[in-house]
Amino acid sequence: MDYIKKFSEIDSNDLAAVGEKNAAIGEMFSHLTSKGVLIPKGFALTAAAYSYFVSCNHLETALADLMKKLDRREYANLSEIGKQARNLLMAGRMTNDLGMSIIGAYDAMFEDGIQEVAVRSSATSVYLPEASFTGLHESYLNIRGSYALLYAVKQCFASLYTDRAIKYREEQGVDHDKVFLSVGVQEMIRSDIGCSGIGFTPGPESAFPDVLHVSGIWGLGVDAAQGKLRPDEFLISRFALEQGSYAILQKNLGSKEHMMVYADEADEVNSTVRAITPLYLQDKFVLEDKEIEKLAKWALIIEKHYQKPVDFEWAKDGIGHQLYIIQACPRTMHSPKKIED
Repeated sequence: MDYIKKFSEIDSNDLAAVGEKNAAIGEMFSHLTSKGVLIPKGFALTAAAYSYFVSCNHLETALADLMKKLDRREYANLSEIGKQARNLLMAGRMTNDLGMSIIGAYDAMFEDGIQEVAVRSSATSVYLPEASFTGLHESYLNIRGSYALLYAVKQCFASLYTDRAIKYREEQGVDHDKVFLSVGVQEMIRSDIGCSGIGFTPGPESAFPDVLHVSGIWGLGVDAAQGKLRPDEFLISRFALEQGSYAILQKNLGSKEHMMVYADEADEVNSTVRAITPLYLQDKFVLEDKEIEKLAKWALIIEKHYQKPVDFEWAKDGIGHQLYIIQACPRTMHSPKKIED
């Protein structure tokens, strides 16, 4: 079975194999890097890898039996059922062939096998695109080394049964055994010593259809994606941008009291910590004007490719000071205004 696909081998036609998130990353990597949009490299474990893991550990019946016990009226036992399902998956053994496929892809792509990566869940199902699973499953940042990677992959597998994911599937009438988990493994951008954020292009429902929105914080983008901080906000004119004129309409300085950074223990799984942002950074915009306009131009390139308004997540490397698009997706009736990491 084809358990591994590089981002360069993925596009929107691979939705069933790698899920919404990974299909979108692969689509951009395959079609937009040639247009100047920088996207970190990586690969995806396909849904077939998840199915193989479940099958090898004989978990199909156990998981199905657990879901039959769920209180579908009051969800009184949701927390306990979800915990038991996740424990089943975490207790599963990573077979040698699957484990070596993952480690082999990691070592080959990142040369010395110690590159920090983001490990993100990307659910897929026959129910897509009618049902969207964005934001229901877990992601893990600053994962380094083979052991930590394999453990993070299992954590992503287990997150198919987060409480919110179980309840969402019940409410949508989605069979639990018809949803599968792909995992994206993407090079970490050192935004822990840089900055990161989100943005979106306006849709036809917007009161200001000419205005693009970009926001940002210091450090990793988890708090920006989850709306836990008041970020810097930038409003950009689409018309001025397309005309080559100065396009920034407004800049609002956020508070940015905290920032997510790498933990000192580099071998921890999900080794990030929240730290107090130095005062001199709290009082400083995370982006210069030329960087704001660059992100806005990239957003328009992505929007033009999809022919739809888009939500995106960006990061700036604190070492090379280069900007990257980490994730992006066309906005649909199912899409949130924020991309969850």
